[in-house]
Amino acid sequence: MALRNQPHVVSPFAQLIDPEAFSAAVAHSERLARLHRRVCRPLDKPLIPLVRNAERDRFDREVDRCGPGALQQELAASDAH
Repeated sequence: MALRNQPHVVSPFAQLIDPEAFSAAVAHSERLARLHRRVCRPLDKPLIPLVRNAERDRFDREVDRCGPGALQQELAASDAH
């Protein structure tokens, strides 16, 4: 059962049954050709370059050196004020 012989049959499995006919139907579809198209860029590449901040890096290293008890002590001290 080829899609070109039965253009009005819609099957979610058409691409699995006859992928060549499915691709041909998509390529020659007037309705798909009338769709508005736009190019979407991937979001996995940042547009803003990464700027190194020495103060932030120093702070991150200091936090990494502290043990888990240091955060609890600091939170307890801040609650006391």
